[in-house]
Amino acid sequence: MASSAEIPLWLAKHTSHSHIRSVYHTLADREQQREIIRYLSKQSESARAAYSKQISRPPKLPLTPEISAHYSVAIASQPENVYRNRYLDIEPYDRTRVVVGGPDQDKGKERQETENMEDEDKGKYLNANWVRERFGGKWWIATQAPLPNTAHTFLSVFLHPIAAPPKHLCPHTRRSRIRTVVQLTKDVEGGRRKAHSYFPSQVGQSLIVASDDDELGGGSSSALKVTLVRSRIVEEAHCIHSTISVVPITHTSRNHTHTPDSSDEEDELEDDEDSYGTESQDSVTFNHMLYTSWPDHGVPDPSHRASLLAFLHLVDSTNRDRTSVSPPDPDPDPPIVVGCSAGVGRSGSFIALSSLLRSFGFLPAPHSPESTLPPSPLGDLPSPLGEDLVAQEVDSLREQRPGMVQRDQQILLIYEVLSAAFGNVA
Repeated sequence: MASSAEIPLWLAKHTSHSHIRSVYHTLADREQQREIIRYLSKQSESARAAYSKQISRPPKLPLTPEISAHYSVAIASQPENVYRNRYLDIEPYDRTRVVVGGPDQDKGKERQETENMEDEDKGKYLNANWVRERFGGKWWIATQAPLPNTAHTFLSVFLHPIAAPPKHLCPHTRRSRIRTVVQLTKDVEGGRRKAHSYFPSQVGQSLIVASDDDELGGGSSSALKVTLVRSRIVEEAHCIHSTISVVPITHTSRNHTHTPDSSDEEDELEDDEDSYGTESQDSVTFNHMLYTSWPDHGVPDPSHRASLLAFLHLVDSTNRDRTSVSPPDPDPDPPIVVGCSAGVGRSGSFIALSSLLRSFGFLPAPHSPESTLPPSPLGDLPSPLGEDLVAQEVDSLREQRPGMVQRDQQILLIYEVLSAAFGNVA
């Protein structure tokens, strides 16, 4: 590990009040510009004109069709998708959104060279985006925590190899099976439900997650049987590491969906295997890794920073372990799903930390680093921040999913944890 003497000059500047204020202000201003464009892109021409007269700071970019498309969240705003969003103000960008069950995904076929972006949009909606580390080079899926009516779609991400990422984001994409999900929120925090419980709490128990289509009267997808295979506590990483099995079932004599307030349901579901119906394929397992020391609307306490670093390393090494799941996976380093409640604040901070730790050699490089990201329509960061990799990383993440690294104290956390990795605890 690098010594404190090798800490980059730009990183040492984070202790300067004037520098950190400049970072906060600049990043907030740029995200506000994106927010205005997202809002105006959904409005009629008359509504846009009325809004422009009301705001004191009009958008710095002309609202061209290209700019509107770049920041469009139109798919998330469609009536059939609105109720699938946990928070009304967190909507994924169309151009980077995760499409579940695309043209060939359910059959596991290799993508055809003739596939285009329009084909890739055919599938189920999930409030999630493909996100690439700016400096580390690894791809992630950043997502909101599942709702009861999106649990089936969320679990479907793990069932079949998917394009990682879609071809329109990366021409040299490959099919990969997602085998690790990172959860940065407890299911209940401060007395409020932050994440839907989509697997049992007891090892060996199973539950049934009905198809999301059932609520719409479709019922076209198989229900899913979800089993907690094993669970262990990794104390130094403040982590509960669970192995989850999921398998489609062709029919059931009773369809149950696990709900947070129905603890008796787990007991009922485990006692009669025959009522689950016929399993339509071999089960697929994946890693679920819950970090327990990151409070909502905040950051881990300074006394927990060592555990956060340990958790970052644990997630990376677990995801690279091809034997940790079944069926055996040839991909040495597939994308990772990361979510908190909204999938922006804690999730963005975690990706930013992984990227910067990776870029300085504190985490291994991705197996297949991708090419650089396209430039932002907002242009480069101003020159005082041109060498600040944290500011650049956060701004890049916000280009890919709205609101990433949501709070100033989360930006400061990235500086502090990276500084600690250099052995220079600020």
